[in-house]
Amino acid sequence: MTSSVHHRQFWLLTLAAVLVAGSTFSLGQWQLRRAAQKEAVQATINVKKELPALDERALLATKNIADEVHRQAVLQGTWVSSRTVYLDNRPMNSRTGFWVVTPLVLQGTGQTILVQRGWVPRDFANRMNLAEISTPAGQVKVEGRIAPPPSKLYAFNGAEAGPIRQNIDVDAFRLETGLPLMAVSLLQTGAPSEGLLRNWAAPNLGVDKHHGYAFQWFGLCALVVMLYVWFQMIVPFRASLRVQRRND
Repeated sequence: MTSSVHHRQFWLLTLAAVLVAGSTFSLGQWQLRRAAQKEAVQATINVKKELPALDERALLATKNIADEVHRQAVLQGTWVSSRTVYLDNRPMNSRTGFWVVTPLVLQGTGQTILVQRGWVPRDFANRMNLAEISTPAGQVKVEGRIAPPPSKLYAFNGAEAGPIRQNIDVDAFRLETGLPLMAVSLLQTGAPSEGLLRNWAAPNLGVDKHHGYAFQWFGLCALVVMLYVWFQMIVPFRASLRVQRRND
C-alpha cells in the first residue's frame, strides 16, 4: 500500500513539475517574442527618423497617414489660436503642468492638424491662471514629428469644454470646432520658444521590461526543474545508498 501511495505521489509531482516548467518556459518564450516585436517597431522608428522630412503636401498625399507616425515633418500653415487647448496633469521634467495643443491650418490644403506645441507650468494657487505663450499670427513654419493624437488620461467628468481639459478627442473636437482635423498630430520639437518647453520623452516600447520578465520566467522554470531533480531523484537515490550501506 505504501509503495502504491509513493508511486502515485511521484507521478502527481512529476505531472505538476512538467506543467509548471512547461508553462513558465512558454511564458518566457512569449516575452522574448514580444521583445522581438517591439525591437522591430523600434527599428522602423529609427528608419523613419532618417527619412526626409514631410511637408504639408507630401503628408496629405500619404495613402495611410498612420504609417507616417514618428516621421519628421516641416509644415507651414496658420495657427487657430482661439482653439488652443491646455491638457491638464501632463508632466515634463518631473513637473506637473499643461501640454499646449493648437490646431494648425496647413498652407494650400484646407486641412488642419493638431500640434502638440509644448509644455507650460501650472499655477497651483489658481488653476485658471494660465502661463502666457506667444502664438504668432500669419504664416508659420513648424518642425516636429508625426505622432498619434495626444494621449488620454482618466477623466472623472467625461467630455470637457473650454481651454483647460483633461483630454482632447479628435473626432469630438472636429465636430466642436468644425475644423477638418487630421487623424494624427504633430509633436513640435526644437528649443524652448514661445514660452513652451519641448523636452518630450523618447518613445519607450518597454523592450527591457520584456527581457526582464523572460529572465524571471526562465529562472522559475529552471528552479522547478532543479527542485524536482533534487527531491525526486537525488534525495531518494542518496537515501537508497544509505540504506544499502547499512544493510551491507
